[in-house]
Amino acid sequence: MRVTTKDGVGLHVEEAGQGTPILFIHEFGGNHESWEPQMRFFARRHRCVTYAARGYAPSGIPGSIENYSQSIAVDDALAVLDALGIEKAHVVGLSMGGFTTVHLGLNAPERALSLTVAGAGYGCEKEFEAYFRNVSLEVADNFEKQGAREFSKIYALGASRVQFQNKDPRGWQEFADRLATHSDTGAALTMRGVQARRPSFYDLEQGLRAMQVPTLVIVGDEDDHCLQPGIFLKKVIPACGLAVLPKTGHTLNLEEPAWFNALLAEFLAQVEAGRWAPRDPRALPGQIMRTK
Repeated sequence: MRVTTKDGVGLHVEEAGQGTPILFIHEFGGNHESWEPQMRFFARRHRCVTYAARGYAPSGIPGSIENYSQSIAVDDALAVLDALGIEKAHVVGLSMGGFTTVHLGLNAPERALSLTVAGAGYGCEKEFEAYFRNVSLEVADNFEKQGAREFSKIYALGASRVQFQNKDPRGWQEFADRLATHSDTGAALTMRGVQARRPSFYDLEQGLRAMQVPTLVIVGDEDDHCLQPGIFLKKVIPACGLAVLPKTGHTLNLEEPAWFNALLAEFLAQVEAGRWAPRDPRALPGQIMRTK
């Protein structure tokens, strides 16, 4: 299916199954095919939807950086829901898609039944903020100059990707092969326009504290630059739970699909039963033991 955004970009959309909708939003290093283990599992009882973000074939690849931003990414997610006639969905995002999920919850909470934010946090830590923006621009240049086919060989072996390679060489190779097919232009402009310019979660604290959407945050314990941002989200979002997967890196849903699916299935079941509530006010963060 093809969906046209409000600025005229065509998005490739796929869906499977029937039931309460789930919208899956992919990471920078992946594409719509990265959600295949979840599309197959959750389509048994949900209407599962995923799409290729702008800049990722077979979706449109605009040639100007002005066509890429965090707010545009949210608009695109909403355009997909609108085109499919979906009023509300469980929204699940990994990394870049996790940021879009958070911003959708902030800007259009009425469209989200729940939010699952997985492996999201790069660039949020204030001490690494400048480094992240600079390295993002360097990565963009590398995609542009070397091309995805060559630079993917370096990018796929990042510090939080090798865990996947060690556990599941075939699965990691599929990920690396998909990465090598990325549009050179789309990858470069996505990195410059979305990744390098998006705000830190820490700058969104006021809005996050007011956001009432049930939220699950999932991080790998070896995805170092997502750990502290994940804890931050847990502390500030009222109805938020945090799951940390041991000996796990960034590509959570592919690296540990059974764990990921089980956590997500339980979360969705609790949300739909009305049992995923804000933190009990008696659970005071500063209290160690009660004395009276």
